[in-house]
Amino acid sequence: MQVSFAKNAKDATPLHAVRAADLKAWLAKRPKREQAYLKSVEFGAKDGELCLIPDAQGALSSAVLGLGKGEDILAFATFAEQLPAGTYRFADVPAAQGGANGALAWALGMYEFARYKKPKAKGAKLVLPAGVDGAEVVRIAEGIFLGRDLINTPPNDMGPEELAAAARDLAKKHGAKFSVIVGDALKKANYPLVYAVGQGSDRAPRLIDFVWGRATAPKVTLVGKGVCFDTGGYDLKPSSGMLAMKKDMGGAATVMAIADMVMGAKFDVRLRVLIPAAENSVSGRAYRPSDVFGSRRGLTVEIGNTDAEGRLVLADALTEADSEAPELLIDIATLTGAARVATGFELPPFFTDDETLASDLMRHSKETQDPVWRLPLWRGYESALNSSVADLNNNPDYGYAGAITAALFLNRFVSNAKSWMHLDIAAWTDRPKPGRRKGAEATAARALYALFKERYGVKL
Repeated sequence: MQVSFAKNAKDATPLHAVRAADLKAWLAKRPKREQAYLKSVEFGAKDGELCLIPDAQGALSSAVLGLGKGEDILAFATFAEQLPAGTYRFADVPAAQGGANGALAWALGMYEFARYKKPKAKGAKLVLPAGVDGAEVVRIAEGIFLGRDLINTPPNDMGPEELAAAARDLAKKHGAKFSVIVGDALKKANYPLVYAVGQGSDRAPRLIDFVWGRATAPKVTLVGKGVCFDTGGYDLKPSSGMLAMKKDMGGAATVMAIADMVMGAKFDVRLRVLIPAAENSVSGRAYRPSDVFGSRRGLTVEIGNTDAEGRLVLADALTEADSEAPELLIDIATLTGAARVATGFELPPFFTDDETLASDLMRHSKETQDPVWRLPLWRGYESALNSSVADLNNNPDYGYAGAITAALFLNRFVSNAKSWMHLDIAAWTDRPKPGRRKGAEATAARALYALFKERYGVKL
């Protein structure tokens, strides 16, 4: 989905916005006709309250949005979602919601997944606010849309092959070097855990890999879980748990969204993206509880639960990423239900031993309102990963702290990277807000892009 803005401000309908606490003073500054109309409809500036104000002939003369407490910097997405066709401009609006935030909110509010149905006609256009970098707004919005589209696509049209094709298209768009290892070749190339998870499906697993940027630039590597559908394997999920499993490749979609932004902005990084893609199916070829497999790192892993497959595919990909000793290594995955129990869908946890990285991400998370929350890599739980027959068990012998023990498992496959971080995301919005409708989301992509921009953005 492409994002664009109106170029001509002539005759654009003005858009206003006001916090509830400021309504009385704000109304006093408005023309008497507007005051009278807003009072007649009992406009209270409640959060999300949109009022269309007619002129003397009944045509739309302006619109005003209630901001409630004024806490949501993406509130203006409501304009894009609800206004009729026409050209609009921001007029009397608070600074926090206006400018670049308002333009991005508008863009995010235009999103629609319409691959399988006729798209709704969207005739509303916004004049880009003065001083706003339109290319940057478009870059962020279209990156988010890429992630959302990939996650929203049902599994019959988004298997490992289709995910690889989408990554190939992205690499081609930005001139990145692309490669993929498929099926039995994974065993020969020493990715035994990726192969094991995908061996039960007729859709061959694969390791997707692309590299972009000058070779001597700081190395940043993103690893995204690409389990395109997860039945749970022999430890079968209930039907209710399987319904949302098209989003189990949400980590892969999110790293692709970030990569699209970073490459489009031409940051000074040597970016590598690794996506282990597989379908966790049930068949006579599928891996079983109690199986033991080697890993790319050389550690052996006992399968305590076939539904803990994400950490397995990530382990091999992380080992490869770590072999280059990148300056920054980040993996993103829809990894555990325990993370959702701990912090919910809206506040995905992340794990790192790098205090500066943690502080920087939290700051950007707050500024972009793309929330994350740090949980500890508590080493006291390391023993829960022990196995009596192998180096590790993928199903910890401890009924609590599942997100932490999963992060500790992944950490066993990272030793050379200067800095490593793991994000356990939902890749889904369960409580919609303006610009963030219920459904797929490239969780934390905006916050991480802001972090990369601060560290690696080209200085003008």
